[in-house]
Amino acid sequence: MSLQTGQSLPDVEIKVIADGAIETRHSGELFAGRKVVLFAVPGAFTPTCSNKHLPGYVNHFAEFQKRGIDVMCLAVNDAFVMQAWAQNQHVPPAMMMLADGNASFTSALGLELDGTAYGMGIRSRRFAMYVVNGVVEQLHVEAPGEFRASSAESMLDAVA
Repeated sequence: MSLQTGQSLPDVEIKVIADGAIETRHSGELFAGRKVVLFAVPGAFTPTCSNKHLPGYVNHFAEFQKRGIDVMCLAVNDAFVMQAWAQNQHVPPAMMMLADGNASFTSALGLELDGTAYGMGIRSRRFAMYVVNGVVEQLHVEAPGEFRASSAESMLDAVA
């Protein structure tokens, strides 16, 4: 069963790319005491993720920051891929890229996608959530093949 609004995020170990460095952190401490928009993509360097989803958050990053909201991107990719993708996409240093290589965090959220039929293995569903002090205030999960509710523009409207 997937995570619901009003629930606390699970506390699991995850790799974080912050300021160009790879660190191992716990999701519980990453979200504690802050407002965060967490968005997830099925895979780094994939077409919609690289051409629309991540660029939207890069382009609107300053608007989230002005509202006191941090932005984090999640993908079921290893830390080196996430680091290269961040560099390729000119991700601002303050935007955290979460590398969930084994899908531990994604599975704990209950938002995994089985892409084995496409040679992709277990991935994350496309979603965005607004989290305040570790509690999910809003959750927007896309239907397969869609990209609307989890866009940066939609999330800016949702947290207005």
